[in-house]
Amino acid sequence: MQRIIRDGDPVCRHASEESDDMSAHLRSVLTGSFLTLPVVEHWLGLGVWQGGYLWEYRYQGRKRCLVLTIQGEIRAL
Repeated sequence: MQRIIRDGDPVCRHASEESDDMSAHLRSVLTGSFLTLPVVEHWLGLGVWQGGYLWEYRYQGRKRCLVLTIQGEIRAL
C-alpha cells in the first residue's frame, strides 16, 4: 500500500492530524471497512483458506472497537 499511497505526501495531508492520517483514510477506501461473514448452524461458514483480517494503516496502532451487526432468522432448536 505504501507504493500506491505514500505516508506524508503533501497532497494527502490533513492540517490538524498526523502525517499518516489522510493516507490511512485513502487506503481504507481502497480495501473497504466492512465485512459480511456467513453463519451456518452457529459456525462461520468459511472455506478452508478463508478468514477475516483487520489491517492497521497507521504506523502506531490505536485501540479499536469492532461493531457487529447480526441479521437473519432465529429458529428454535
